[in-house]
Amino acid sequence: MGATSHQAGAAGRALTADRPSSIRNVVLVGHSGSGKTTLVEALALTAGAVNRAGRVEDGATVSDYDEIEHRRQRSVQLSLVPVEWDGIKINILDTPGYADFVGELRAGLRAADAALFVVSASDGIDGATRMVWDECESVGMPRAIVVTHLEAARSDYTQMTTVCGEIFGADDPDAVIPLYLPLHGPPGPDGHAPVTGLLGLLSRRVYEYASGERVERDPDPAELALITDARARLIEGIIAESEDESLMDRYLGGEEIDLKTLVDDLERAVARGTFHPVLMAAPATDGARQGLGTVELLELVTGGFPTPLERAAVPVTRPDGSARPDVTCDPDGSLVAEVVKTSSDPYVGRVSLVRVFSGTLKAEETVHVSGHGLADRGHEDHDVDERVGSLSSPFGKQQRVLTRCIAGDLASVAKLSRAETGDTLSAKDDPLLMAPWTMPDPLLPLAIEAHSKADEDKLSQGLARLVAEDPTMRLEQNPHTHQVVLWCLGEAHQDVALERLRTRYGVQVDPVPHKVSLRETFGAKAAGRGRHVKQSGGHGQFAICEIEVEPLPPGSGIEFVDKVVGGSVPRQFIPSVEKGVRTQAARGVAAGYPLVDVRVTLLDGKAHSVDSSDAAFQTAGALALREAAAEARIDLLEPVAELAVIVPDEYVGPVMSDLAGRRGRVVGTDQASAGRTRVRAEIPEIEIGRYAVELRSVSHGTGRFARAYARHEPMPPQIAEKVREQAEKGS
Repeated sequence: MGATSHQAGAAGRALTADRPSSIRNVVLVGHSGSGKTTLVEALALTAGAVNRAGRVEDGATVSDYDEIEHRRQRSVQLSLVPVEWDGIKINILDTPGYADFVGELRAGLRAADAALFVVSASDGIDGATRMVWDECESVGMPRAIVVTHLEAARSDYTQMTTVCGEIFGADDPDAVIPLYLPLHGPPGPDGHAPVTGLLGLLSRRVYEYASGERVERDPDPAELALITDARARLIEGIIAESEDESLMDRYLGGEEIDLKTLVDDLERAVARGTFHPVLMAAPATDGARQGLGTVELLELVTGGFPTPLERAAVPVTRPDGSARPDVTCDPDGSLVAEVVKTSSDPYVGRVSLVRVFSGTLKAEETVHVSGHGLADRGHEDHDVDERVGSLSSPFGKQQRVLTRCIAGDLASVAKLSRAETGDTLSAKDDPLLMAPWTMPDPLLPLAIEAHSKADEDKLSQGLARLVAEDPTMRLEQNPHTHQVVLWCLGEAHQDVALERLRTRYGVQVDPVPHKVSLRETFGAKAAGRGRHVKQSGGHGQFAICEIEVEPLPPGSGIEFVDKVVGGSVPRQFIPSVEKGVRTQAARGVAAGYPLVDVRVTLLDGKAHSVDSSDAAFQTAGALALREAAAEARIDLLEPVAELAVIVPDEYVGPVMSDLAGRRGRVVGTDQASAGRTRVRAEIPEIEIGRYAVELRSVSHGTGRFARAYARHEPMPPQIAEKVREQAEKGS
């Protein structure tokens, strides 16, 4: 855009905003390695939040900001970096690029008002980034694109802008257009000509960065020719989005449209989410203050991205679900804030990153905490009052103290012991609840055991705190397999969970093989006799019972029938026989899995007037069931899941082939959305333990699936035999 003067935000102090119109909330989106975190550092440097020497104005060092350095190696969580440009506070939300941490990405999208998609000039655009673009488009979120890695030998900015237009502008190619062209320096030894500046298409100016500072000049004739060729398409794209319907006719009639009109229309179209400019950026060279394109990017964010005031009114209800008028971004309105991230600090405890949507949040005040409908993931619902601790503005590892946070802004809140990610904070005398955002379902199981007795004592509390931080994680204590299972989004998610348990909460755990809930049943009718006769000093034990066992249809459970005649088993001991049978059935009769779907009929037995007892007949009932099992064919039943896999149309074939190789039965397909198909299948759960990882490979990161228990059904004999052998070895 045009050249203007700018004032960078002062480093080392807490940035505050006195009105929502002076705030911009932008989330960075892109695949891992696209350069998001490097771009954040470059923007912070240009805005004066840090300097290359590693010092900020209050004497703290950039080592306090070394979270950026750490996250370069593995970005796994949402982070906030506030900077100031032209008197505007910009909250930059940096999100992980790993698919395993999509929950952090969704939190960033929830907290932001616009998205900056970061794509690598050398690596291209992956399927997951396309999916996020479509999500943003569905809700009308304003978006722009920045191309990075221009220094790579195989990078091609022009080609990448074409790719962006084809992918992101599939429905409207004229809505995805670059604002600048690259200015190349002399080719290096490898033949690659580095990008040293930008050619501004609207301003028809050249912005050179070769000296480490942005220098503006007039273009030479060759540069002007390049600008002129590309400028016409950009202007037509902007005018097509203009609210002035006469502008296109005037332009086509040869009228020169003034720069201010074009810039104003561009910024309005970006803020509406109907025009998506493409820019470029690169980090500053050693010792330099400004990175290539960072000034232009900050100009776009402050001038083109919407203010919080332009966000649609937030729907809210009372905690009991009763209706309540929506709230708008008004610092004087009812308090409505949302916890978008929860983390633990070893010194200050739980820290909550909060976006305020209405009202003003103040330090040390009491608020109402409401939320949040994820009890199935180990998150209890909240409807309590809680006192807010200190407020601060996060910057890497620093927390810069604030006294308040107005509508539209973000802040860290200390000591909210009950509030978790997704919860709503509101006034205690006017409690409100925001509808939670959609969380991905964790579908990769991680079974764990405490490493030692000391770890076992701390495990429960450690897991509770871990799950409180991450709503994309689900904690399960399986009543059938007796395993503690953490359900995660992927292998990297699992690794981070184990690392956090160990380093943050001092709990060492060992991963163990995840067990599926198998069952046993009789394959045919069988009979058994249970004889429990013992004599010792004093009263002995005497109980004999005869039973018949027959299979029942799936889902029948255990049915017990009394057909004793003549009182051979006294009436008071028939419930004892049933209890012994059911206890043994729960323990299993072959491979140690619960017995189901059989009818056990008590036919006959014997008792002793002195030595028979409840305990004796319980034992006899269990012995009778085991004897019947020894004479019959016992089938193993495995759980079968209903699977719904949604993938782009081009991956339907590979997905169906993969499912068939897992003993899956495809039961149908239908159109999920434009260009995406839903494949419905039934598949044994034992075959999909790692499907969350394997589908990602088959579909190149573009597939997702949902699963639901359908039923248990007989396992193929050859597989059942292997399971029995493993059970025998384990015992």
